[in-house]
Amino acid sequence: MTQQTETSATVWLAKSAYDQLAAQLEDMKGPQRQAIVAEISAARDEGDLKENGGYHAAREAQGRLEGEIQALEALLRTADTTEAADDGTVAAGKVVTYKYDGDADDEAETFLLASIEMKPFYDGDVFSPQAPIGQALLGHKAGETVEFTGPTGKAIKVQVLSAERFDG
Repeated sequence: MTQQTETSATVWLAKSAYDQLAAQLEDMKGPQRQAIVAEISAARDEGDLKENGGYHAAREAQGRLEGEIQALEALLRTADTTEAADDGTVAAGKVVTYKYDGDADDEAETFLLASIEMKPFYDGDVFSPQAPIGQALLGHKAGETVEFTGPTGKAIKVQVLSAERFDG
């Protein structure tokens, strides 16, 4: 995938996550879709469709699957799998460690700055670049203190301790 500029429509995914989601999409569009079509066909052969619970359940499953396919296709279409630079700057694809102003270093917190779809691939918090803390820290370097307005309207000061490339 080519590098894209960070916009609200662009989401960062690790290449391994992108590949797994693409394989999931192919399974949904192939075997899963075919299985539902077979269920609908078998239920249709039973006759009266108005009172055929199996037919209606299969049609609902088909609708859910088609919605999931569309959502996954849109995600993969807007995904940026560009590996983040290892320069200590907070950017999508980085594991960010920070602490609140006045906290000790051992009270630091860590998150992956990426699309929420990365959650199954990262054992910790995942925040998007559009989240308040993601927006506030984006582009800042280790050692910098950033003040931003939190979701409650309160001013929050945090210090970036590190921003390391996610290699998962």
